[in-house]
Amino acid sequence: MSWFSNSGKSDQYSDQELLDRYLATHDLEILGKLYKTHSSMVYYVCYRYFQDTERSRDAVMQIFEELIRKIDKQEIRQFASWLYVLTKNYCLMQLRSNKKMQYVSFDEFVEFPVSQHQEDHKEKEAALTALEKCVEKLPERQKQSIDLFFLNEKCYKEIVDLTGFSLNEVKSYIQNGKRNLKICMEKNGGE
Repeated sequence: MSWFSNSGKSDQYSDQELLDRYLATHDLEILGKLYKTHSSMVYYVCYRYFQDTERSRDAVMQIFEELIRKIDKQEIRQFASWLYVLTKNYCLMQLRSNKKMQYVSFDEFVEFPVSQHQEDHKEKEAALTALEKCVEKLPERQKQSIDLFFLNEKCYKEIVDLTGFSLNEVKSYIQNGKRNLKICMEKNGGE
């Protein structure tokens, strides 16, 4: 089945009607019609994460298989939104399993105020020292969350378990910590 041709809304049935029909009959042809109407969105979400045409096309097929396994296990109110989240989670898990997201260095989220000419080892060491000073200036909860996430490579759930913070707090501490580090590095290099 080609997922990329005529991937628009079905003229005959709404998403909810197709979903209800599939759940009643478990006819994969019906699920295929429903999925096909959203296959372009699935492809573009995958492409945004993978930046690779072939890998994204393969993922469209694999996500359909994932859909078959998960569609009966959850109450779906808005199929398109649910499929978007399923696709995003699939992509993130693929990236994490390939260890492309497992380690994120400070260089990747803090832009050092260092020109490209300054590749000298001492200057990089000075920038890292400045970063360490900026980390020390963070509020304790941000510092703890940043340390566990980036230095100890813990996932959000592990940080929640280790610290007792809520998931939303962990996300907020990491996001605010990254922003504060960037501001500190840009402002005065950690002085």
